[in-house]
Amino acid sequence: MKNLILSLYLLLCVTIPCMAQNKMRPLAELINIEDPAWPLVKGWIDSAKNKVQVLPRDTAKADDALLKTQVTTRSPMGAIVYETGGLLIDGGWIRILGSGSSGLNRSLPYWNKGKTIKEWGDVSPYWLIADDAVGGFFAINGGGLGADAGKVYYLAPDTLEWESLGLSYSDFLMFCFSGNLQAFYKTIRWKSWQNDLIQLKSDQAFSFYPYLWTSEGKDIEKDSRKPVPVEEIFTFTADSRKQMGIR
Repeated sequence: MKNLILSLYLLLCVTIPCMAQNKMRPLAELINIEDPAWPLVKGWIDSAKNKVQVLPRDTAKADDALLKTQVTTRSPMGAIVYETGGLLIDGGWIRILGSGSSGLNRSLPYWNKGKTIKEWGDVSPYWLIADDAVGGFFAINGGGLGADAGKVYYLAPDTLEWESLGLSYSDFLMFCFSGNLQAFYKTIRWKSWQNDLIQLKSDQAFSFYPYLWTSEGKDIEKDSRKPVPVEEIFTFTADSRKQMGIR
């Protein structure tokens, strides 16, 4: 019963950044000492089937990121932001944003500023939480992506569409830790992806030509690819969606 209540509470907590008001809560209100979620998340990581690398935290960066994110450490998102510099899944194929580190030089709040929010505390239509090596982006729906607020969406590089995964943030973490990633990425993983991934930095993603969303680019084995800044891919994806009239 306690786990059920906690799970329901965590589901509500992860939507806080998307519904944050301009009045910012102080750091002391966000750090939950009595019932932090990190031991729960750490347990999921320890039993993970996929490779999970926990990047070290920097105290000052963690404090700043949690304050800017405005989510409590009683939630898994708050725990990851406050306790880690981020998580690298499957050798860095998926990058889950935390407070930033040398291994993932992007924090969750600063990655969102200028993309989903203009100022700290702004109401956000969605909240970017992770991305992958092929230029796909994961986000929590704040109401701007569909009626299922609080659910995780994937901006697929081969369709340019935001696709609902039907997962809460907690469910998304467990999918990354122990889900069948090979099946999820079956059409956008190539034979040598593991060797190629070694050359990729966590602030980069592969750019493909022809583009994966074109009919010419559907056979990923035939596409050329090169590492480019993930910021560049996000901007290009957003621009391409606008040009194609995709909302």
